[in-house]
Amino acid sequence: MAALTPEIKTFIVQALACFDTPSQVAEAVRANFGLTVSRQLVETNDPTKRCSKGLAKRWVTLFKDTRNSFREAMVEVPIASRAYRLRALGRLAESAEASGNLVQAGRILEQAARECGDMYAPSAARSGSPARTKPDRVRPDYDAESDYTLGTKRLSVETPHE
Repeated sequence: MAALTPEIKTFIVQALACFDTPSQVAEAVRANFGLTVSRQLVETNDPTKRCSKGLAKRWVTLFKDTRNSFREAMVEVPIASRAYRLRALGRLAESAEASGNLVQAGRILEQAARECGDMYAPSAARSGSPARTKPDRVRPDYDAESDYTLGTKRLSVETPHE
């Protein structure tokens, strides 16, 4: 087992607080300090894990402070904001549609729907219930002669028959 200096241990605790995996932290310790440590040893410095139950209060406090600072800093990063990502996806979809790339525009719109919480799935699939509150589909109603003579199309709504 490698002896960890306070400097290395601080590095490990702060990296874990920033949501780095134990493997990533072990590799970073090897690259920065030239010391090979196991993933398991790194994980013992993560107070959110059961194996680090006896971690000193100093390291737990450092972990919590670093994690809080990291989360606050993430709010300042634009890409971390859903509104920013949706605006960017909207611009990309408009650009793809304007250039005639409808397949790409559809994919971008699907990504935007996923960003909003899987809103593109049918409501029955999301809720698990077969009951529908919206009509099944809207279709043009061509049965009247006046539709063709006036050049207009009326829309009728079909509701599910129960």
